[in-house]
Amino acid sequence: MEKYKEIEKSIIKKYRKDIWSKFVKAVMDYELIKENDNIMVCISGGKDSFLLAKCIQELTRHGKVHFKASYVVMDPGYKEENRKAILENAEILNIPIEIFKSDIFDAVINMDAKSPCYMCARMRRGYLYSKAKELGCNKIALGHHFDDVIETTLLSMLYGSEIKTMMPKLHSDNFEGLELIRPLFLVKEESIISWKNYNGLNFLNCACRLTEDDTTKLDTPNKRLEIKELIKNLRKVNKDVDYNIFKALDNINLNCVLGTKKNGTYKSFLDEYDK
Repeated sequence: MEKYKEIEKSIIKKYRKDIWSKFVKAVMDYELIKENDNIMVCISGGKDSFLLAKCIQELTRHGKVHFKASYVVMDPGYKEENRKAILENAEILNIPIEIFKSDIFDAVINMDAKSPCYMCARMRRGYLYSKAKELGCNKIALGHHFDDVIETTLLSMLYGSEIKTMMPKLHSDNFEGLELIRPLFLVKEESIISWKNYNGLNFLNCACRLTEDDTTKLDTPNKRLEIKELIKNLRKVNKDVDYNIFKALDNINLNCVLGTKKNGTYKSFLDEYDK
């Protein structure tokens, strides 16, 4: 059996409970993919986006909903060895990728920004939306997973002074008719790592030219790593702590919050307290 077929089989069989079923559940529960959608699957070169591509690929073959998918890699200025690694992994996984270039790494370096990771992510999003429009796609699929959702939630609470999370889908504010979806929304990172190791796969991490030689150029301190460690320690006390955080966002008791904000408008509990 060819390598890519073994990898596909592992998603459906060995990791059916931890990856495939959760992927399908997110797609169905949050209505992420609909009939005749044209989806641009964004591949960064990391484990998450490559797994997303394989899951989407399987769904196009065996799902009940008919839709099209394009597998796109944006090269923000990778070193040649990193670009080569992406191409090799795409071949191993049998994913027909299209690569297009941008100058994001050079642009961010020249900006001398205090938060290069934030600027890089923001610029990437713009390039990807533009590419999706060019391809005639109505949706962009990103590889964010369950742990990203939990970490984002805690980052917002502990450092942003607000309760908000990473949504399973959202409409673009600047590109009319485009929607961003996150089909790995319910898949835990530990399952993705296990799948990667089981199949003997090696993927890129960040591959950022700005920080690879000098980690002090990262957003300092690295709050996301700090939150990862916090959750890891909390799990030692309560193994379900991450699920409880996730569920809390779907179970907000509006009778017991001081205030809410929607579309920029704040509403205090006092507004209706005596009514």
